Amino acid sequence: MTLSTPPWLIAMLIIAIGHLPGAHTLPCLPNRNCLGDERDVADNLCFSPVTQFPTVTTQPKPIAALGTYYTALERDVRPTIQPFPTEIFYITFNLEVGLVHPSSPHLDIGPSEAIESDFRCLYRGKPCAGFPHVVKSSTPSWPLPQNTSSAEAIIHIGTTSSIQTPKPSGCPPPYLTDTSISSFPEQTTTSSSISTTSSITTSSSSSTSTASPVAPLPPMFGQNIFEPVSLEPPPANIPRRGDHPLKKEHISEAPGPISTNKFYGNLYLGSQANYAFVQPYGVSWAKGGGVSRSYGLSVSHIESSQLAFGPENTAIPGNPVQFYINPIGIQSMVLSAVELSSSTVLTVSKPMAFSADIVLRPTPNSGSSITFPLVQGMGYVTGVYSGLQPSIQTGVFFRKLESAAPPKPGVFKYRLLLEDNSNWLLYVTPGNGADPNLQLVSNSFIRGPAGFSGTIQVAKNPSGRNGEAIYDRSAGVYATGCSVAGTVDGTTGVYSLTWDKAGKDVPNTPLLMFALPHHVQSFDAETQRSKTDLLLRTTTKGMAMAIAANSWTMNERDLPINIGFAPWAPGIEPSAALSSSAKQTIRDVAPSELTQNIHQQTNLNSMYFSGKALAKFAMLVFTVHELAGDPALAESAFRTLKDAFATFVQNRQVFPLVYDTVWNGVVSSGTYQTGDPGLDFGNTFYNDHHFHYGYFILAAAIIGSIDPSWLDANKAWVNMLVRDAGNSASNDPYFPFSRGFDWYNGHSWAKGLFESGDGKDQESTSEDTMFAFAIKMWGKTINNRSMEARGNLMLGILARSLNSYFLMKSDNTNQPANFIGNKVTGILFENKADHTTYFGTNLEYIQGIHMLPIIPPSAFIRRRDFVEEEWNAMFKEGASTPASRVQGGWQGILYANLAIINPGAAWDFFSSEPFDLAKIDGGASRTWYLAYCACRFQLSFLLE
Repeated sequence: MTLSTPPWLIAMLIIAIGHLPGAHTLPCLPNRNCLGDERDVADNLCFSPVTQFPTVTTQPKPIAALGTYYTALERDVRPTIQPFPTEIFYITFNLEVGLVHPSSPHLDIGPSEAIESDFRCLYRGKPCAGFPHVVKSSTPSWPLPQNTSSAEAIIHIGTTSSIQTPKPSGCPPPYLTDTSISSFPEQTTTSSSISTTSSITTSSSSSTSTASPVAPLPPMFGQNIFEPVSLEPPPANIPRRGDHPLKKEHISEAPGPISTNKFYGNLYLGSQANYAFVQPYGVSWAKGGGVSRSYGLSVSHIESSQLAFGPENTAIPGNPVQFYINPIGIQSMVLSAVELSSSTVLTVSKPMAFSADIVLRPTPNSGSSITFPLVQGMGYVTGVYSGLQPSIQTGVFFRKLESAAPPKPGVFKYRLLLEDNSNWLLYVTPGNGADPNLQLVSNSFIRGPAGFSGTIQVAKNPSGRNGEAIYDRSAGVYATGCSVAGTVDGTTGVYSLTWDKAGKDVPNTPLLMFALPHHVQSFDAETQRSKTDLLLRTTTKGMAMAIAANSWTMNERDLPINIGFAPWAPGIEPSAALSSSAKQTIRDVAPSELTQNIHQQTNLNSMYFSGKALAKFAMLVFTVHELAGDPALAESAFRTLKDAFATFVQNRQVFPLVYDTVWNGVVSSGTYQTGDPGLDFGNTFYNDHHFHYGYFILAAAIIGSIDPSWLDANKAWVNMLVRDAGNSASNDPYFPFSRGFDWYNGHSWAKGLFESGDGKDQESTSEDTMFAFAIKMWGKTINNRSMEARGNLMLGILARSLNSYFLMKSDNTNQPANFIGNKVTGILFENKADHTTYFGTNLEYIQGIHMLPIIPPSAFIRRRDFVEEEWNAMFKEGASTPASRVQGGWQGILYANLAIINPGAAWDFFSSEPFDLAKIDGGASRTWYLAYCACRFQLSFLLE
C-alpha cells in the first residue's frame, strides 16, 4: 500500500526548512498560492491560507446586525419659531399740529405735510393706519448719477381715511416702456447654461497670487482663493471671554483654533459615544456598550437594504416617504486592545478641517495607545497601535477568519466573513515585521500578539477579488490629514484635495480614498485616470468611488462671476434695464417699506433676525437707488440703515458680540447673560454662523458699493464675521479655517457644539448659498480678489453638490427612489434625511426654507427644471398646497421663487392692488420682489 503525504504537512515542512540556518527558498509547488513578482512578495514566496472557524460561539442575536434607528428629530436647542419676524414695525412720525398718529404701527415719514394719496397699503387685510404724508428728501449723502434730474422725491403713503379708489390691479407689464399690452406673453422655456464674458475682472495671472497658507498651490492658473482675509485680532471693542458655557475637554494638541462644525465633534462632545461619519464609514467609541461590550473604536458601514423609512406623504405625487435613516450601533468591526476597559479614555488630537486623530489609552497617563487617524473619505479604518495586545471584536459575529497571501512585504492580510454575509479585509503591518498570527478565539473576538506596535486596517469589500486587488495595492498606507488649494481664472475654478499619508513604503504606494458623486463629476483628466471600480454606499450622499491617488483635482467651469446685486438669469449679461412702467410701480410701492422702522426691526436679541432685516433694507435701498434709478427716494432710509448697522459695529446691540477665547470665535453674549443655550438658535454654541453673519456681510457689501466712503470705518468688523464663519486661512490665530463650509462634502454644516446621534446637519441650502454670495460680493466691494474668487468657486461647488444631494429632480440617483418625490431633503443630516423643518411641517415651510432669501444666485442654484418640478408637484393650482392659498410671508416666498420659471405670473401677484404686506416675509421687501420679477422677465425674454 502506498502512503501519501498530506498537503498540509508538505507546506509546514517547506516553511520550517525555509527558516533553518543557511536554508534557501524553494520553488512553489503546484496548486499553492504564490506571488510571482518579487517586487510584491513577502518573506515567504509560497503561502498556504489558513481558515479559522469559531471554537467558542456566543449565541448570535439577530438584533446585532439591525442597529437602532433614532427616528425622532434631534433639535439640539433650536426653537420652533419661524425663520423670519412675523410682525413688521413702522416708523412713528414726530407729532406735528394737525396730524393724528395712532399708537398702532403705521406708515409715516417726516418732516412732512398732509396730503391725500391714491396709493393703498394693507397689512393683514386691514388698511395701514395713519394719514398720508409727503416729504421732500434732503440732498443724498452719496453722488447721484449724472442722469438724475432731481434730488427730490414724492413719497405716497397709505391712509385709513379718505381712501380713494385704488389703481387698477393690472400694472403695465414691466418689460414694456410705452406700449400698452394686457398680459405677459407665454413664458419661454428656453434656457442656457453658457456664460458670456464677465463684467467682473479677476486676475488671470498666477504671478498675482500669493502662496496659500492652507496648502501649496498646485499647477493652476488664476487667483489664489485662500489668501488670508486678515491675521489681526478682532476689533478692540469686542470684549474677550474665557468662560464659554461649554468647556473644551477631551482635546489635545490642537494646532490652532478648532473648527467647531466638523464631522468629528461627537467624539469630544457629551458622552463621546456618538458617531463620526467619515464616509463611507461611520465610527464611534464603543465605550463598553453594544453587543461587543468593547472599549475600542466601532466601525460600521450601512447598505441601502438596512435603511428605515418614514411614513408616506400622500399629499405629494408619488407618495414619497417622510424620511430615511441609517441604523446606529451596528458594530461590524471593533478595533480594540485587551488592555482597554472602563478606565479607558478617548482624546481628540490634532483636530483640523478634514481630519482628527482619535487616541484611546487604557488609563489617562498610559504610555500605550491606539491612534485612529480619521480623515474624510478614508479608504480604510486604521488603528496605529503602540504597545498593546490587539483585540478585534464584532457585534455582528465572525463566521470565519481566513489568512490570505500578503499583498506586499511586511503587510499581512486576512479575510473576514460576518454573519450578515458581509466581507471585510484586515491588514496588519507589524512594526517588527513578525507574523501577527491572529487567532479567532470566538465568533466575537480575534486576538493578536501581546505588546504589539504597528498598524491594523479594516475595510469592507463588496466587490470580491476585484475589490481585494484594489485594497491590496494601497494596503499598509493611510491618510493622516488633508489640505485644500484653489484658484479661479475667469469662469473656471480649480480646487484640489491633497492628503498627507503614512505607513509602509509610502513613496511607492498610492493612497486609497473615497470620492463623493459631486467630486467624480468634476474630476480633471488626470484624476479620472485614478478611478477604480470599487464603490461603497455613503449614509446620505449616494455611492462613493474609491480613488487610488494622493490628490484629486476638480474643475468648476461655469462660475457665476457675472452675478451682482441685480437679478440674474443664466446665459446672458445682467444688462437689461427696467422699463419705465416697472420703475414707476417700484417707486409707488417702495415708500411703504422705506418708511418702516429700521432700528426697531434690526436691533433685536437675535443676530439672525437682525442680520436678515439689515440685508432686507440694504436690498430695498439698492433696488430703489440702482434698479429704479431714484437715489433721492432711498436717501432717508439709506442714512437710517447705516446708523442701524453702526449699532452692531459699535457693539451696542441688545446682546453684544464677544470673542470667545475657548473655542475661538465671535458669538452672541445672549447665552452668557441669560443662561439659555437656545437663544438665537444656538449662536453662542456656533450654530448657524454662516446664516447669521452672512446677512450682515451681504448688507455691508451693498452699503459699501453705494457709499465707498463707508468702508474704512466698517471693513475690519465685517471681515471679522467673514473670518469667523468662513475663514480662508489655516494659520489665523483667532479663527479656524472654514468653520461652516466643508470642502469635502461641498456644502456647509450648520450644527455647532452640540452632540448629535445623526451627526451634523443643514436645513437651508438657500442660506448656505447666501453666505457664499455675501463673501463674493463683499470681496468685490472691498477689492479683495481672493475673497471674491472664493465666493464664486463656492457658488460653483454648491450648484453641483446641492443639486446632487439636497435639491432632487426626478432623475436624482443619489437619494433613495422613494424619497426624491419630496424634491428637497428637508434637513439633511450626516446619517439621515428628514423632510421637515425645525419649526413646522407645512410644505411651504419645508420647501420654502430652501428658497429664502430670494437673491440673484437663486436662479444659479435652483435650476429651472427643478423649480418647475417642485412647483407642479406642490404649489400649482390643484396641487395639495396651492401657493394662492398659502398664508403669510411664505406666500411671497413661493411667488418670488416662481419668478425663476414664470416671472410674469409672479409680477402679477406682487403688483396687484390692494396688496397685503403680510404676504411679505420679514426678511424681504415687496419692492425687491417686484424688481426681481421684472428683471427676471426681461432677462428671460432676451433668451427667446
